[in-house]
Amino acid sequence: MNNQKTQPQFNIKLGDSLTTHEKAWNSSAQNLLTEDLANLIAKLHKQFNAKRLELLEQRKIRQIKYDAGESPEYFKDNSMPHHGDWKIATIPADLLKRRVEITGPVSSTKMVINMLNPDSNGLRADMAMLDFEDSMKPSWDNVLNGIENVKGIADGNLEFHDEVKNKHYKYNAEDHAKLMIRIRGLHLDESNLQVDQQPVSAALLDFVASVYHTAKEQIKQGLTPKFYVPKIEHYLEARYWNEIFTAVEKAMDIEVGTIRMTFLIETLPAAFQMEEILYELREHIVAMNVGRWDKIFSDIKVLKNHPDKVMADRSTIDMSKFWMNNYAKRLIKICHTHGAMAIGGMSAFTPGKDKKQRLAQTEKVIADKSNEAKIGHDGCWVSHPYFIKPALDQFKQDNQLNRLLEDFNKFPDLIPQSEGPTTLAGLVTNIRVAIAYQKGWNDDIGCVSWDGMMEDLATLEISRAQTWQWLKHQVKLENGQTVDKELIKNIFKQELEKINHELSEFYSQDKLSAILSSYKQACSDAEKLFTQDAFKEFFSLKSDIAQ
Repeated sequence: MNNQKTQPQFNIKLGDSLTTHEKAWNSSAQNLLTEDLANLIAKLHKQFNAKRLELLEQRKIRQIKYDAGESPEYFKDNSMPHHGDWKIATIPADLLKRRVEITGPVSSTKMVINMLNPDSNGLRADMAMLDFEDSMKPSWDNVLNGIENVKGIADGNLEFHDEVKNKHYKYNAEDHAKLMIRIRGLHLDESNLQVDQQPVSAALLDFVASVYHTAKEQIKQGLTPKFYVPKIEHYLEARYWNEIFTAVEKAMDIEVGTIRMTFLIETLPAAFQMEEILYELREHIVAMNVGRWDKIFSDIKVLKNHPDKVMADRSTIDMSKFWMNNYAKRLIKICHTHGAMAIGGMSAFTPGKDKKQRLAQTEKVIADKSNEAKIGHDGCWVSHPYFIKPALDQFKQDNQLNRLLEDFNKFPDLIPQSEGPTTLAGLVTNIRVAIAYQKGWNDDIGCVSWDGMMEDLATLEISRAQTWQWLKHQVKLENGQTVDKELIKNIFKQELEKINHELSEFYSQDKLSAILSSYKQACSDAEKLFTQDAFKEFFSLKSDIAQ
């Protein structure tokens, strides 16, 4: 989408009182958010938003208990219906092969086309998960770009011309990865749309707009409308989501159960409620996903006040940790027992600068994906097309739904432990990620390639939460230093100087000044965030998103 000149403020004046807020409403927005769609969003908001706010309040109440010393626990009441012998609705044929899924921001047309299309060797992922969430900053322009891109895919006419490289990109409607859309989480508002002076749910906008512009065309082509839902914490939230899906299907005159979902189990509370969540969603869900990066963030956030649960360097927390391994196997066992697929986690590498680094990254991807296939996952995620083939090579069959992990106890220990080092290098990594990500965020970008990794909101949140936890508990690093605000501020200063030196090797002097200025601002913003006394629940709950 080409950003158009600002138009006079345009308010949708409907019976349901849906209006724009803090943003000029251009003609592209009017074309995408038609009166019919706007009325549907407003109707659903009035029907469901009070329940959403109630569920969010329950999250806060649970966190108060965790902060006071409690930990998430299993429900072991055998009278609950999810303990019976049941299966989810039959998985559609076009969702039975998900060996490798690639993901990136739905707002970037070029990236969307590259994720969907085969590469020069004809290789592509099975699925492309286009993301309104962790890899996209939810500015209004980005949200609109995302809606327009998914519409363009359904219509088969998505194109992009890179004027800098003078290169044209066109969606291959005949050979492409299957479209999946990840909507934003329950906790996020879309401040640009309001009903009766109340912001609508960001997830509601993403979901309803995407269904409105794509579902019937996909169904006409014999395809299943496919969605990802993030950040769930409780089975009552799953019940809410199922009611939303059903209401949208009925409103759109689509048979109930046609739209299918994959839920990311990426919070510590949800890891204890996988079976309950799956049961509530059984007519719409097809799979659950091991969202490892957000899960690490959640582990730290939920137990942040527990002095005996201070987490080690983020680089040491991988799927070999017993609580992470148990979490993955529990998901596989529960999903396969009830006929759902179990998708593995993300390899967040971006190709290194030289052959040696790329080889080392590839070996790590192979080891990671080989382990996921070995324990029973049906597929996995990668963040860059370069790693599709090594990941694909580890999954030898369409799926492993027959792997039931019968000898694995479905109530394993999931509580993370303080295992491993707390080092100055680990703190430096967190702060470098903060500067780089904040620079991207300030530039309206929600994911950045940095030090050979794709850093998105999830990895920023790990860095932020861990630094806050180390600061709160005055962690003593291996070199004897105690983590305090002075140390953190000094590292920010040192790393900014280092980044300035690194950049000077790649940019001409006439461009360098502006770039260094933007990193200086990012460093200042990130330092304030990382040294706050009170922990902020989510980085993305910022007043400046509505821009």
